[in-house]
Amino acid sequence: MKTYFSGFRCYRCGTEQAGAFGGYVCPACGGNLEARYAWPRGAPPRWWLDESRTDVFRYRPLLPVSRLELASPLRVGPTPLYPVPRLGAVAGLRNLHLKDDGQNPSASFKDRAGAVALLRAREIGARVVAGASTGNAGSSMACLAASVGVPCAIFVPEKAPAAKIAQLLVFGATVLAVQGSYDDAFDLCLAVCARRGWFNRNTGHNPFTREGKKTAAFEIFEQLGGIPDWVVVPTGDGNILSGLWKGFCDLREAGLADRRPRMLCAQSDRSDAIARTVAKVPAAVRPMPDWTGVAIEPVRATTLADSISVDVPRDGLAAVRAVVESGGAAVAVPDAEILAAIPEMARNAGVFPEPAAACAWAALKRAAQRGLVKPAESVVCLCTGNGLKDVAHAREAVGAPIPVANTLAAALAATEGM
Repeated sequence: MKTYFSGFRCYRCGTEQAGAFGGYVCPACGGNLEARYAWPRGAPPRWWLDESRTDVFRYRPLLPVSRLELASPLRVGPTPLYPVPRLGAVAGLRNLHLKDDGQNPSASFKDRAGAVALLRAREIGARVVAGASTGNAGSSMACLAASVGVPCAIFVPEKAPAAKIAQLLVFGATVLAVQGSYDDAFDLCLAVCARRGWFNRNTGHNPFTREGKKTAAFEIFEQLGGIPDWVVVPTGDGNILSGLWKGFCDLREAGLADRRPRMLCAQSDRSDAIARTVAKVPAAVRPMPDWTGVAIEPVRATTLADSISVDVPRDGLAAVRAVVESGGAAVAVPDAEILAAIPEMARNAGVFPEPAAACAWAALKRAAQRGLVKPAESVVCLCTGNGLKDVAHAREAVGAPIPVANTLAAALAATEGM
């Protein structure tokens, strides 16, 4: 099977590059790049599927890779799409599904990006892969790199959650705990990669991460047998949101789907740079004819949801475009609502989310309350990471166990009314 990858186009200025371009960002303006394809016409109905695969590379014709013998042997995707009527009823939604990406190898959605980025790195003969991360992207890259014996260096902010640091170290990555924020780690990683010639997996900066993340859109399309009305995405740097949107756009451009969903950007109000920018795009000029004048203003991120805690969204423009071009919305919620969403999802859907993943449900509830999402509309809510990655905040949300003496009478008293 062949890939139809043909080159790159800048999200900001539209300048195009050939497929052989070896850089990461647009040489004309420094903007992020999106991979482009020359889709076939008149092909057999299932041309876009490699039915010999049971992972994300099932969609190889829609991806910018070719040498699958270099891919990690770990199974990344497909992840389950659960109907969750009890959870939907909490917000008055009658057609809600939950996409549980916490079931990927490193328990994170980021494995999708890592799988494609790692394959790209091996195709071009990279010696070391590196990336900046608050935890999930790094542990994903470390996990996948370990599976094929590729050296991996990960730059994390010094306050990254202990469970995620443990994952990185267990997988054998060289972990640099940077004194500062995720954004500081990101910039330091860029500088080291440029000096050492390492393959830089940094989110947004590397266009192949978006290509891996778009595979979730393909799975949703297959699992539902069509396109939902809304897809809800927890958002920090914007790359997951832009990736999902690109996947749905690719499906339509390739003639496989006749419509696209509306994208709901879910953010903490303590890390809401993308939501603030979306609010500044006047409805009268949507869709935007020109994005060169749109700037994402940095914020000082302090949210407890570390996976979406970002001062400067590195794929912010692409994420804003996804919301605006889809006719979607951006909703920011307080951290208290994110914490409350953790047990609510677990108790009504049986899925344990980390705080960033819970943000999607918290924002969807608000969107439903405001009438942005209607009760009968079909909605897919993305769960991007397993709650075991941040047990401390889960405990904060649910409290402590009941202390009880080791007697039958005490146990019966404590369970009275159950």
